[in-house]
Amino acid sequence: MTLRGVILDLDGTVYHGDRPLPGAADAVDRLRDRGLSLCFFSNNPLHDGAEYVDRLQSLGVDARPGEACSSAVVTREYVDDHHAGDGVFVVGSDSIRTRVGATRAELVTDPRDADALLASWTDEFHYRDMVDSLRALDDDTAFLGTDPDRTFPDADGNPTPGSGAIIRAIAGVVEREPDLVLGKPSEVAVAAALDRLDCRPEECLVVGDRLDTDIAMGERTGMETALVRTGVSDDRAIERSDVTPDHVLDSLADVDSVFEGR
Repeated sequence: MTLRGVILDLDGTVYHGDRPLPGAADAVDRLRDRGLSLCFFSNNPLHDGAEYVDRLQSLGVDARPGEACSSAVVTREYVDDHHAGDGVFVVGSDSIRTRVGATRAELVTDPRDADALLASWTDEFHYRDMVDSLRALDDDTAFLGTDPDRTFPDADGNPTPGSGAIIRAIAGVVEREPDLVLGKPSEVAVAAALDRLDCRPEECLVVGDRLDTDIAMGERTGMETALVRTGVSDDRAIERSDVTPDHVLDSLADVDSVFEGR
């Protein structure tokens, strides 16, 4: 199948913190030279697509308006579409609260007023957040998460607890799994990426550093997949995983090898 689009992860694939990974910007240019559409997609829930375009451009990466998406974007869109008029209680950052507050849902501060609980990353996660979650969640309350990433790489590439760690902590105390986690590899994230690329799953390549999100998303939907070793997944993780990438690359700079022999 001829490839028409590429979904590119960001943290651990294109950059670490404020440092672009070696060869990443040139690799993006070469993908464009092949006539491929690009969607930069991060599971980081703090920034929207326009912010990621600005960030990539500041790092010398050719990113263009409308080409970036994130779990923050799909969360905002999902809440707006499915919880209009509902009270949403957020365990997370001020950033995600602001995004929920801009939807047709009502951002509530009393967990007892919640029709939905949204859990996300915050470096101020506290015991009281688990208490609030217990107060918020009952059989009629939706339990949502922005993204499943248990860790994310810091500026030096070291793992740091992410949204998934917070969601798991809440799930443990309320003895209930989330109804939906909205970032990669969810169907909501797939639809958002393909809408931006305007191509079918089988015409799409996913490049990322996470087996359980980037590669799992591609495997589930029939996309071609390439795992890079510059992020959280290494050869040992590949051996243990039930998810198998079509290609394993040392870095995004080696992406041309995916196209060899086509």
